Amino acid sequence: MIKIAEVLPATPTPLWRMVKQAGVNYVVAPMGIAHGSERPWDYLPLLRMKRAFEDHGFKVAVIESRPPLERAKRGLPGRDEEIDAVCTLIENMGKLGIPVWCYEWMSTFNWMRTSTAQLGRGGALVTAYDHSMLQDAPLTEAGVVTEEQLWESLDYFLKRVIPVAEKAGVKLAMHPDDPPLSPIRGVGRIMRSVENFQRLLDMAPSPVNGIALCQGNFTLMTDDLPSVIRHFGRQGKIFFAHFRDVRGTPEKFEETFHDEGKTDMLACMQAYKDVGFEGVLRPDHVPTMEGDSNDNPAYSSIGRLFAIGYIKGLREAVYGKHPED
Repeated sequence: MIKIAEVLPATPTPLWRMVKQAGVNYVVAPMGIAHGSERPWDYLPLLRMKRAFEDHGFKVAVIESRPPLERAKRGLPGRDEEIDAVCTLIENMGKLGIPVWCYEWMSTFNWMRTSTAQLGRGGALVTAYDHSMLQDAPLTEAGVVTEEQLWESLDYFLKRVIPVAEKAGVKLAMHPDDPPLSPIRGVGRIMRSVENFQRLLDMAPSPVNGIALCQGNFTLMTDDLPSVIRHFGRQGKIFFAHFRDVRGTPEKFEETFHDEGKTDMLACMQAYKDVGFEGVLRPDHVPTMEGDSNDNPAYSSIGRLFAIGYIKGLREAVYGKHPED
């Protein structure tokens, strides 16, 4: 049965208690709690993080933060040291029994929005993207970064990291580009289509090379997201899912509540069941609702509770009622 998780900070906050009260038992975690000269991907920081969650009744299912990777992505001098840090993280995850690492290959900037306070349903604040607003934007400090450059650097990275991940028993889940457009301000983006994700899988055949299926991005790549879930799920390549929704096109979209976007979310849940996916999903981006702060756009606490309840209802409709994950 598919498992519901939430992304939480590494040290306890009221959100830990709220999520636990909502019946969530799995965590998508950052890297470890480092002291002094320790690095967050070292063994002891990861152990401290894992034990803190376990002491509060959570199981760490995914790590979704990364050592610095910009030099690796752009193929610059110093990339081998960055990749060494990733290998250390993966080795330590294997020792601690943390099964999935979610990463991405977005150079220069991560997820991009042109608004983080657009009015949504009932005055909720949502994030939005309008590519026309960036047509005349200057290049970033990185200058032009080509797609060919990114494919070459990704191939180099995977050749180094996959053997380490295979030995450690840790799965590598690639997150899509957000938004799935290329280029943006001169920076190419390669993880932006169903075909390119298949290319990723084919370029490095391995049981540990797979996908973080972020529905908010994939639904902008296809008119039939359930079929895409089945396509990758039948290959056994979905390692992790972000269960969220949007309205619009890659060039102009806004994020939505889980019950009002463009995607048939019930059909998606059914597709996960049909392909036998038993990993974790998390709600990911949510609107900021009345009474909550928009200091961290898309990660409203109240919005998460709405999302968790909606997903639990969908899961029960598809899988039947289960008292525990």
